[in-house]
Amino acid sequence: MTEKTPMFKTPVVMTIAGSDSGGGAGIAADIKTFAAFGVHGTCAITSVTAQNTTGVLETFDLAPEAVASQIEAVCTDMDVKWAKTGMLASSEIIKEVAKQVKKHNLSLVLDPVMAAEAGGDLLKKEALSVLIKELLPLCKVTTPNASEAGALAGVTVKTHEDAKLAARKIADLGVESVIVTGGHIDATDLLYEPVSGTFTRIPGTFVKGGTHGSGCTYSASMAACLARGDSTETAARKAKTFVEQAILRSVPVGKGVGPVNPLANTLEEKERYLALQDVKEAVSILTYSPDFAKLIPEVGCNIGMAIPCARTYNEIAAVEGRIIRFREKAIPVGYVNFGASQHVARVILAALRENPEMRAAMNVKYSEEILEACREINPGISSFDRAEDPGDASTMEWGTSEAIRKYGGMPEVIYDKGAIGKEPMVRLLGKSASEVAKLAVELARRVK
Repeated sequence: MTEKTPMFKTPVVMTIAGSDSGGGAGIAADIKTFAAFGVHGTCAITSVTAQNTTGVLETFDLAPEAVASQIEAVCTDMDVKWAKTGMLASSEIIKEVAKQVKKHNLSLVLDPVMAAEAGGDLLKKEALSVLIKELLPLCKVTTPNASEAGALAGVTVKTHEDAKLAARKIADLGVESVIVTGGHIDATDLLYEPVSGTFTRIPGTFVKGGTHGSGCTYSASMAACLARGDSTETAARKAKTFVEQAILRSVPVGKGVGPVNPLANTLEEKERYLALQDVKEAVSILTYSPDFAKLIPEVGCNIGMAIPCARTYNEIAAVEGRIIRFREKAIPVGYVNFGASQHVARVILAALRENPEMRAAMNVKYSEEILEACREINPGISSFDRAEDPGDASTMEWGTSEAIRKYGGMPEVIYDKGAIGKEPMVRLLGKSASEVAKLAVELARRVK
C-alpha cells in the first residue's frame, strides 16, 4: 500500500468589515487581496457605506445580529482559522464581533479603522473604548497607522520613538504583536513582539499612486500570509511589499484619492507569462519556416513582445542572443526572456507611445524586393533617415517615432537604408509576436 502525499488545503480567511461602494477599500480590497495570495476569502459585512474616491458620503450600520449571523454561517461550514477586522462602527457591533471571535476561536488581525483615506469617520468616538477593552485583547496582530496607534495608546505618534512607546502601550492591552505602519511617518513599519520584547523595523519607500484602501490591503495581506503559515515578521515584510506594488500600479478611476490595485502584480505576472509564450510561438513559426532564413540580416534578427503598458526593456520579452542564419535555417541562439533585446525593445517602446495595442516588433533584412513584398501584402510603410538623427535619444526610438510622425499614424513596416557601419534594416510591427512572425514568413515566401 503506497503512502499518499498530503494535499495542500487552501486556507479560508474571513474579513469582518464594511463595504465600499467605490470598490477601493473595505471588503472589496480584502477579497481581492485574499485572491492574490491564494486563500479563499469570505466576509461578514458590518456596514454599508455610500463611498467613492472623494470620501464617505453616508454609512448604514448593520444590526449586530446580522453581523453575527454572517460569521456563524461561514464558520459552521468552513474551516476558518484566521480573520481580519476592518470597519467596526459601533460599540454594539464590536461587542458582537468579540463574542464571535471567542466562540469560533478565530486568530485575529485587527485593523483599527477610524477614518477613510479619502475622508470620513468610520468609527464612532464612543466605540473606541469598547474596541480597546473588548477586541484588542483577543487579537494576534493589530496594524494601526500612526494616527490610529496614537488613539489606541493615548499618545501622539510623529516619530519612531513615539511609535515604540505607542506599540508598548497597545501591547500592554493584551495584543500579541503590534505593527505601527509607517505610511504617515517615513514609510518604515515598526513591528513589536512583546513576548521577546523586540522591535523590528521594516523599511519601505514612498511610491506614487492611489492609497485608498492601503490599510485594508495591508491587514488583509497579513491575515492571508499568517493563514498560509508565515511568521509575523515574514508576513509583515510580504504585506509591506505587496501594498507598495498595489499603490504603484493603482489606476485612477475617480476624482479623488485613487484606490490601490491588489491584483495588479498577479495580472502582470499573467501578462508576462502570455508574452513569453507568444514570443516562443513566434520563434517556432520562424524556425519551422523553410523560407524565413533568407530574411535574416548579417547582424541577426530578434522578435519581441511587450506586456501591456510596458515602460522598460525588462517588460519586453525577446530572444537572448538573437536569431541567426545557419546552414539556411533560422536558429535562436538563446532562450526567450525579458530584457533580452534593447534594439527591438526600443522600437516597441516608441510604438507603444503612439498605439498601446502595437506591442510586438522584429527586424529583418532590407532590400527593395522585401519592400515590394511588403507593398503587395499592403501594410502601411514608413521610413526614417539615420543621417537626420539628432543624437539626443536612442536611434531606434527616435527613428521609430519619426517614421510614425511621417506616416501620420502607425505603420506596420518601418525601414531605414543604413549608414556607415550600420546595416540597412526593415522592422515589422504588430499586436503580437506571433502575428509579426506570420507576416515575416509570408514576406519570405514572396521573396526569391
